[in-house]
Amino acid sequence: MAIEPNIGPSDGLSARSLRGPLTLAISCFLIWGLAYGLLDVLNKHFQETLDVSKAESSWLQIAYFGAYLLMSVPAGIMMQAKGYKFGLVTGLIVTAIGALLFVPSAQVESFPFFVGSMFVLATGLCVLETSADTYVSVLGKPENAPKRLNLAQSFNALGVFFGPIIGGSLFFNEGVTKALDGAQHAVQLTYLIISIAVLLFALVVSRAYLPEIHEPDHARKDLDVAPEKSLIHNRHFVLGILTQAFYIGSQVGVAAFFINLTTETWHGMTSQDAAYLLSVATLAYLVGRFFTTALLLRFTPQLILTIYGIANVLLCLVAAAGIEKISALALVGVFFFMGTMFPTIFTLGIRDLGRSTKRASSIMVMAIGGGAILPYPMGLIGDAYGMPTAFLLPAIGFALVALYGAMGARTQ
Repeated sequence: MAIEPNIGPSDGLSARSLRGPLTLAISCFLIWGLAYGLLDVLNKHFQETLDVSKAESSWLQIAYFGAYLLMSVPAGIMMQAKGYKFGLVTGLIVTAIGALLFVPSAQVESFPFFVGSMFVLATGLCVLETSADTYVSVLGKPENAPKRLNLAQSFNALGVFFGPIIGGSLFFNEGVTKALDGAQHAVQLTYLIISIAVLLFALVVSRAYLPEIHEPDHARKDLDVAPEKSLIHNRHFVLGILTQAFYIGSQVGVAAFFINLTTETWHGMTSQDAAYLLSVATLAYLVGRFFTTALLLRFTPQLILTIYGIANVLLCLVAAAGIEKISALALVGVFFFMGTMFPTIFTLGIRDLGRSTKRASSIMVMAIGGGAILPYPMGLIGDAYGMPTAFLLPAIGFALVALYGAMGARTQ
């Protein structure tokens, strides 16, 4: 896909000169995709090795997405003051530190320590995503932002795809556990390698050419005078934040308990096999991303969001029915339709905001903190009534996504 950056003549920048920066920014999407893909496998792994309940294991998701809730606005303020490159490098360094903290956490085999390490790692990812999402959004023509961000998020989905494969192969493998002499040593080694790799990439980014792109001031004059007040009065932005929060909550809940639902509704399915099926589901997520990026050339983002939201409501109801094999396969379909939701809601929510785009983006990224909303109540329901029943909650979240596509995303 050719991308023509929206750079004014005075900037002296060509489309060719921005291909490198765009490539590096998109590469960052792989990092938090891999981290997220491993997160859901860790959830089930700690249930089995540290004897925590479904509800207790959801504290990993609460720590991960709670970091987004708490740190997105500070990340946006930092990006506003220091620029995109500073935000990208800082995010990478903090992410590496968080991954490194998994080494002592695994040594003492403490679940609270793992939760704390996850919070630090997610803080870095929050800074990284706030910078990269916004950078990709503004690094081109505004009308092409949904297609550009969907393309970038496709590489994020690639990272998510490899997460369960790595986790399933290492964390649920008895041979690996014996070879490394401990159930948590595979976790320790995995995150040590991630820490080193992310630090090396941070060094590359710190030395790379990443120009600052100033957003076009095409919004109303009052947006320049009082951006915070004006943002509140942008209906599509406010509803976009709420929709994003409930969407992320639904996505996280579906992924966090995918392995649990699969082992409960598919006779003979082991946790390792379920982890591999989760990888297939993330592949469906990746295919959905690329497929929808192509659809955006012919259909509006609003229409696609509405149809995909309705499809996922129906599929979650099938999952909630607890049908042998069918419920687990329905969740694979849910992943396909989720593929486009985050970037589409993101770009619809921040469009036409002019100089307020960076601040709006940081608040929109803060909505990722919605991932902390559903996992714990879903875990409680799963502990009390069985995992399938808990999938009624994400069905509600996807209904809100459909409503935003149909009505809430209008700018006037």
